[in-house]
Amino acid sequence: MTSPSPLSPQDAAGIARRALPLLDLTDLSETCKEAAVADLCGKARASAVAAICVWPRFVAQAARALAGSGVRIATVVNFPEGGEDREHTVEETRATLAEGADEIDLVLPYRALMRGDAEAARAMVDAVREACGDSLLKVILETGQLDEADLIAQASRLALEAGADFIKTSTGKTPVSATLPAAEIMLRAIRDHRGHRPAGLKVSGGLRRVEDAAAYLALADRIMGPDWIGPHSFRIGASALHADLVRVLEAGR
Repeated sequence: MTSPSPLSPQDAAGIARRALPLLDLTDLSETCKEAAVADLCGKARASAVAAICVWPRFVAQAARALAGSGVRIATVVNFPEGGEDREHTVEETRATLAEGADEIDLVLPYRALMRGDAEAARAMVDAVREACGDSLLKVILETGQLDEADLIAQASRLALEAGADFIKTSTGKTPVSATLPAAEIMLRAIRDHRGHRPAGLKVSGGLRRVEDAAAYLALADRIMGPDWIGPHSFRIGASALHADLVRVLEAGR
């Protein structure tokens, strides 16, 4: 995304206070260890973020560390490749839910969509939606790979129609992650779907500064209205951003 305009200290503090409770504090690095997850959980408790997002193998540890905190546990499935093995993905989903996950972030089989096989992509979302039961399902569209606006719109509609509670921009594992144009397309799809079933947006990948958060919050306010945003409807998947938000708030004390 392009470099956002600087904010005044007062505006930056207001954005930081608004954005912090929306964070899915994330560590999906290939080198992530138990000590890093423990540190992530400590930061999540201290900042009262919406959730943490970790690899499936760390779900049980995170659930123990965050018990009673109100911070939700999210994990990823079919990640990051976005393959088409429904049986394996459903098994992974059920296993992580049994270990304490509250939310599942599923990578859409976006390559199937790109080759014109929308039914293969839909079948994955349908299967994981059923496996999730009442648990929250976020569907990652990998919008940086869906480099046409029509494909992003199609992926958004498909995921929403198949029962996604959130649609999410990116895995953070591709050269292009969240962008404002992609988020705008997704928000318009959510707005148009609102009469059928409420859903939210998660922007993920590349947000590092309070100004980045401000740009996406302003976009959502413009399209969905100023009272729409909350942890139930808007999430930011970031770890570097957390440090900048905390920095801004501490500077204003």
